Amino acid sequence: MPGDRSSGLTELKPERRSSATHKFLIHKRGDHVGVATSDIEAGEEVIGVYMDDDTTILVKARDFIPLGHKIAIVARDPGDPVLEYGIRIGIASEGWKVGDYVHTHNLKSARW
Repeated sequence: MPGDRSSGLTELKPERRSSATHKFLIHKRGDHVGVATSDIEAGEEVIGVYMDDDTTILVKARDFIPLGHKIAIVARDPGDPVLEYGIRIGIASEGWKVGDYVHTHNLKSARW
């Protein structure tokens, strides 16, 4: 994980948001994680929508990600800051790659 910075992302052309076309949302461009709008299966290629400009990205999920949980859209090393909503929400307690499940096992809250 550390040192592996391949993006794993594919930018797609802007398209209308629809639950039939996307499986996760990214609150702001520059965020490191998106939020699943439905369950995402490991190995599934899923579309994410940036809420601030409606552009989309394609990510291959490396793990099962439950509805409402986070998917990594930027690789992080241990100790790296993690952004969501355009603000620092925590630090990576373990490194991760694009498409990984992000939760309490690899993310430490910035609040406590």
